[in-house]
Amino acid sequence: MKINFARYRKFILLLSTLSVGILYLFYNALKPTKILPIYQPAEVSYELVDSTLQHVKKFHKIANFRLTNQNGNIITQRDYQGKIYVADFFFTTCPSICPIMTDNMGFIQSHILEDPNVKLLSFSVTPKIDSVAQLKKYALEKGVNDKKWNLLTGDKKEIYTLARKSYFVVKEDGNGGPHDMIHTENFVLVDPDKRIRGYYDGTDSTAMQDLLEDINTLKEEYDF
Repeated sequence: MKINFARYRKFILLLSTLSVGILYLFYNALKPTKILPIYQPAEVSYELVDSTLQHVKKFHKIANFRLTNQNGNIITQRDYQGKIYVADFFFTTCPSICPIMTDNMGFIQSHILEDPNVKLLSFSVTPKIDSVAQLKKYALEKGVNDKKWNLLTGDKKEIYTLARKSYFVVKEDGNGGPHDMIHTENFVLVDPDKRIRGYYDGTDSTAMQDLLEDINTLKEEYDF
């Protein structure tokens, strides 16, 4: 018996569309939701963590700080309260990795300019050299947007303590010279609860794409 498929074409198309829709819903329901890890001191390379914290396995949060930005304004943890932010440590006279890191932070800035929930933060490891005037000059040269990105200077001990006991991005004291904080190339992703959620090679463009994806993952987690 000959079947007239034309007669049932609309029904077949409707059934096919429904089937695809159902399969898509099942896929999304079964696909695991990406959740970023929460980094604890014991999970980070010991050479980057102060000896008093190397055993800590839970409850780590970024400490409060009070430093000065490129405009001479006091910046504290309150300026980042409830925000996702990316932090790094640098110095303006660095001839090696810092210019690449700053360019990559600028790349991140270009993607978050219109996002009120994401900010950037850079700490100078040579605060005596990096005065407010020097940071302002550097900020203008590098296209830093003051509303999104603070370059901080201030008490060297406070900055070093933050690097060793909060962000875990510098090694032990260096040679005693002006650059004795041996900082890494790492960018640190911090969530609105002041917890570390990721480390990224600030000299690697591929890592910047990973960082942008993880920022979006955090935004979903916090319903931003």
